[in-house]
Amino acid sequence: MYLVDSHCHLDRLDLTAYSGDLTKALLQAKQQGVMHMLCVCITLDKFPAVLEIAKSYPNITASVGLHPNEVVEIEPTLEELQALAANDKVIAIGETGLDYFRSTGDVEWQRDRFRRHIRVAKKTNKPLIVHTRQAKEDTIRILREESADTVGGVMHCFTEDWDTASAALDLNFYISFSGIVTFSNALLIQEVAKKVPLDRMLIETDSPYLAPNPHRGKSNEPAYVRYVAEYLAELRGVDVSVIAEETTKNFFRLFQEANKYV
Repeated sequence: MYLVDSHCHLDRLDLTAYSGDLTKALLQAKQQGVMHMLCVCITLDKFPAVLEIAKSYPNITASVGLHPNEVVEIEPTLEELQALAANDKVIAIGETGLDYFRSTGDVEWQRDRFRRHIRVAKKTNKPLIVHTRQAKEDTIRILREESADTVGGVMHCFTEDWDTASAALDLNFYISFSGIVTFSNALLIQEVAKKVPLDRMLIETDSPYLAPNPHRGKSNEPAYVRYVAEYLAELRGVDVSVIAEETTKNFFRLFQEANKYV
């Protein structure tokens, strides 16, 4: 079985159980069938570390972007982001989007940053990794206004309703499910997971965050993406091999530059 962890933060993993050795954590993932990982950038000051990890392992790719909750003194320009995205190992723009849960007051700066990331994605022809929390209407509206459908991407760690998922699907986006879908109280997300077309679904860990059951509350890692696949298989009444095969094909269809690193 071949699995892809479409969204993880390998530079932030808790490696205590692996004596601080990332290679050992990646070997554990491989033993669970996880053959490719997309290491996602949150802050630009940590981008060199993210890129170095991707360069060090043939089956790891990277993204570049600035998370909507990260406050910086000087916003990156479109040109600066485009230059960082030029590396062959960078296959996506993000994590970007809107998050009104953690930010207060005037958040126009978030919307401006989001638009800038979308424009970089279009200039570089690299798909978007979109984070949205308590901002679904504005997220969809800006994706439409900026014609993000021309480049597409993924709604990562999806936690919204079917209407939002449907709007994202119409905009050429994939829907990615994290360990949250395995939580007993995640009924809304589970209903969405039953409806999303199999050819538009991705799976992820978002590690080290949001570990799935039976590891909820503990530090997450790429090996645990298998639990997400197994839960979705049970939810949809199919064999786990179907979820593995479809989500893997979807990943390499969306992030076409990753095919160089299979």
